[in-house]
Amino acid sequence: MSQTPAPSAGPAGAGEVVELRVHGVSGAGAEQVLDRPHAYQVAGDSNGGFFRPRPGYPDSAGPGGVTVEAYRWSDLPSGTAVRTLSLVFLLPFMLCNVSAWMSPNPTGSHTLMKALCRLLGLTLTGLYVLSIVGAALDLVAWQCMAAPRCVRGRDWLSWLGTQPIGLRLAVLSLVPAGAIALIWWLGARPGRPFNVFRPPAAAGAGTYRLGEVGKWDSAPLGGRLRSIHVATAFATLDASLLAARLGPGASLVSLVLAVLVAAVLVACMAMVCARNLIDHPGPRPTADLATRALRTVTCGLSVLVVVVILVDPAPWPAGLGLPRYGATLAWVFVAQTLLLAGIGLVVLRSRGLHRTRQGWGAPVIAAVATGLAVAFSSELVYRVADLLNRDQPTAERLMISPPPAYKWAIFGFGLAVLGTLIMAGVVILVSGRSRYRIAARIVADDFPDAPPEAGPRLRQVQRTIARARFTEHLEPITMVYACLIGLGLATSVLGLMGRFPADIVQGYLGIPGDLVNFFLGAGSYVIAAILLGLVIGGIFAYRTAEFRRYVGVIWDLGTFWPRGSHPFAPPCYAERAVPELARRITYLVGRGNRVLLSGHSHGSVLLAAAVLQLPDGVGERVALLTYGSPLRRLYSHLFPAYVDEEVLREVGRRVGWRWINIWRDTDQIGSWIFSPHREGDPEAADDPAASVDRRQIDPRDVVAPPSDSVPPPMFGHWPGESDDRLTESVRELAGRLRTETS
Repeated sequence: MSQTPAPSAGPAGAGEVVELRVHGVSGAGAEQVLDRPHAYQVAGDSNGGFFRPRPGYPDSAGPGGVTVEAYRWSDLPSGTAVRTLSLVFLLPFMLCNVSAWMSPNPTGSHTLMKALCRLLGLTLTGLYVLSIVGAALDLVAWQCMAAPRCVRGRDWLSWLGTQPIGLRLAVLSLVPAGAIALIWWLGARPGRPFNVFRPPAAAGAGTYRLGEVGKWDSAPLGGRLRSIHVATAFATLDASLLAARLGPGASLVSLVLAVLVAAVLVACMAMVCARNLIDHPGPRPTADLATRALRTVTCGLSVLVVVVILVDPAPWPAGLGLPRYGATLAWVFVAQTLLLAGIGLVVLRSRGLHRTRQGWGAPVIAAVATGLAVAFSSELVYRVADLLNRDQPTAERLMISPPPAYKWAIFGFGLAVLGTLIMAGVVILVSGRSRYRIAARIVADDFPDAPPEAGPRLRQVQRTIARARFTEHLEPITMVYACLIGLGLATSVLGLMGRFPADIVQGYLGIPGDLVNFFLGAGSYVIAAILLGLVIGGIFAYRTAEFRRYVGVIWDLGTFWPRGSHPFAPPCYAERAVPELARRITYLVGRGNRVLLSGHSHGSVLLAAAVLQLPDGVGERVALLTYGSPLRRLYSHLFPAYVDEEVLREVGRRVGWRWINIWRDTDQIGSWIFSPHREGDPEAADDPAASVDRRQIDPRDVVAPPSDSVPPPMFGHWPGESDDRLTESVRELAGRLRTETS
């Protein structure tokens, strides 16, 4: 592709040093990133673009005379309220997709981990359909419409209540079909708004490395996965209808359709595990045709199943709920338990072989995704049951009731949340002494001559450092949650026997059943509160930049990874942002400029990926400044197959080790990358990585300077663009660019 600039690219004088700033997950505006009051766009569009200070205003140049430019990408992962809110409801799918990228290592277990996560993704899609089936077909069509008291006064139900069961099920099967069409449409949205520059493959880039994110087109792979998941969704709906239809006297056509639907489900599971069939990055006619054919056949089967349900004269099995629906649901929960256990065993085996703390994120995030999906599904079904039972006599309040598996799911989720909170309290207490002891030592070393009146400020800094170090103690908390979620799902088997949590707990533990039922009700409202909180958080994350700094991290980190495991996850913005950054850097260098890349927080991850995609020779005129970077503290532990020591050193080599990473002890997200080097520590000989990390004392002082009435602020994870210590690093790297590059 030609490297000629777009008409709006703006001037770039030859020989300049351009500081290209990339913000983190805060969603900061261009003026804030540039630290200039007036900015104009020189490239990109309304979703993501490059900005510079408007010429003609004072102080338009950056530190050391560099030309300042900012890349604003905050609207790529969210941007509009509709897009942000859609992330809330797609959150389980997104987390399941992310878990597949958390493989402990790039070889061996990676293939098995991806297969297990993709199978788990299929169960989440099936559970999504089963929840709609439970609300529309089980509660409304089967239970409510069979009870005159339930349809009385409800015109939207009474018109269908007198019709045969087959007609009721056939008509209301349009509801889950519509729900499938909705996520099909959401999953078909492109991951990039327009065609972007694809840099040539850089030497040394591996198949499972950070530099591959956004380099290859994931649309073909996502299309195959989407076809398989759509087939799974419709097959789940068909299986629910046919399971209710089968019984003594069932027609031969129903039996044949049941066999065909079972074959489709088996084919879907086999296809997502067939790595050679699915994982080809480009178009592959055989695989594309096979997956589309499977989807088309399943859609045709769904039409036949609905017709058979409608016209088959065989008597329907008797039962209070949709026949075999509760058993189907319970077995899905059991399958999810086994898959979570399999993911955990893969990680344990890898950690045992490599003796590392890395890779624990995969089972945890997979468990969080499953727990949220189960909780959302249970809450939907129970809220519909409450709606149908409303205004009924007390004696008939339980007339419309979901299957026991959902009650066990809510019980298990509540126990998982309670157990996690208890474990968090234990970890806080146990680790508190060591965290505060280390914080006290850091504060004493940083401020040895603090006057007595600075005591309150010193204690505040000590508390901030101790809280920031709590990030290293999250593993036992999250592992407890993952284990309890798996155990809670496994207890759903008791629902197959018609047993309820209150009966089991009272019979074996002696706890009153009323107390257990109260716990179940409270757990249901906790789920509702979580869902409402996510919705409100999504709205405020869109409207308030400050609030988004805390909740936007979920969306921005989750949608960084391509849809390689679950096709209904939100689109990946890195597929545009990373190649777009690489193109802009290449263009600026091609115009004779030297480029200083400055990335805060997640912006440093985008820049590291972009550096790995730069064509040969471009990195020789590039330097890198990172601050508040999670590359080591989070990414190397959560995504060890993509961000490890080798990858980070490759980034350093590509920019000629013109790299400074600023970190602070008060930062709960960012950290050192190669070494927690502190003043007075011995220097590593002949290792260029030893000079990368620069610790910044935060705050600068604990007493107010003569020119102020309050002490200097603590930055923590905030970027601090105007801090002169940061600008000094810009001057240093700009000077190195001028002297070391030609």
